Amino acid sequence: MDKPHLLFLAHRIPYPPNKGDKIRSFNILSHLRRHFHVHLGAFIDDPDDWQYEDTLRAVCGEVCLIERSGAGKLLSAAHGLLDDTPLSVALWSDPRMRSFVQRVIDRYNVRHSYVFSGQMAGYMMRHLSSRRMFIMDFVDMDSDKFTQYVRTSSWPMRRIYQREAVRLRQFEKQIARTADACLFVSEDEAALFRRHAGSYGHTVYALENGVDLEFFTPLEDETPVGERPPLGLVFTGAMDYRPNIEAAEWMVEDILPRVRDAVPGTHFTIVGSNPSRRIEALGGRPGVTVTGRVPDVRPFIAAADVSVAPIRTARGVQNKVLEAMAMGKPVVATDQAYAGISAEAGRDLIVTSGADAFAAAVVDLAKDDDARRRIGEAARKRVEEYYSWDRKMAVLDTLIERHDRGAG
Repeated sequence: MDKPHLLFLAHRIPYPPNKGDKIRSFNILSHLRRHFHVHLGAFIDDPDDWQYEDTLRAVCGEVCLIERSGAGKLLSAAHGLLDDTPLSVALWSDPRMRSFVQRVIDRYNVRHSYVFSGQMAGYMMRHLSSRRMFIMDFVDMDSDKFTQYVRTSSWPMRRIYQREAVRLRQFEKQIARTADACLFVSEDEAALFRRHAGSYGHTVYALENGVDLEFFTPLEDETPVGERPPLGLVFTGAMDYRPNIEAAEWMVEDILPRVRDAVPGTHFTIVGSNPSRRIEALGGRPGVTVTGRVPDVRPFIAAADVSVAPIRTARGVQNKVLEAMAMGKPVVATDQAYAGISAEAGRDLIVTSGADAFAAAVVDLAKDDDARRRIGEAARKRVEEYYSWDRKMAVLDTLIERHDRGAG
């Protein structure tokens, strides 16, 4: 029997799986390809990603990739300011994508759609049908993230973030009224959205992230990258993302000096693409290295003694924590970085808050080889038990099967 067709829309090209949202979108797209002919529409925000176009065309049906320039984003944002559209939705509005969606739906009689990130929801909301399944993967609740930004920002950004939080909350609720399923990366996020969605909360489900357990595995060869310091710490992620920028700054300015007082020579490595000027400036501090984009983060994780996640503004699940755990590394995380992760604090990772407590937890691990080994082994075991992608995708399969039975 020939596979049915599915339209997959994403605000960012779902390849390579080298950052949080792309890890999730790539693995979900890969799973859906087992059951559907997948047609892909996505945006490119990094020109280097054009090199992966042929890779995606080889595994998908029709593919539409559109690069969003700075000028194009400014024009879209200006239109958004003139009406009630959230800016983060207006930024991704493009007539070429609308034309692609219309063409694919008409040509292939598409009965299933998977929309990744709320920015893309508008493209499908004009094509609603009782026989066409509309799956909305919010990942996390963006409106709440902007509410957090309000508390830590000054004018004029505070005013912009306030507007965005209100507009997005209204938009998210509108989507909940129309989507067949609204997905979130953790049960905590799903529960938060259910409270927000009210009577439409019955369409809300948690579809947790998994980890590629074969790729992120304890490395036999842990040859350090450069000379091994007395204590090596690592932080990974996209370094143009505000929560990661703020986390790295907090680590360098408030936590690392405390650790270096107790363990002289401690070195902190910040690993991730597109480091902002604020991140690059940290590279000049004592005991700090900023790598920028690397082809593979695993050698840097393997070379570290402890992986740190000093995140203080967060939504969803921190893939960086799961990946380090999968590699058998002890992790020290804030409460925010731990949120949504199914693991036992104190056994599978260390969870703490405040600069003094965070630094003390790192120092305690530095001085206890057995504790680092024990926590690292427990972390790997927990990820193996709970975070395989196949296990996570069972939720998605059930939702699609239920809809198809009802649609006849």
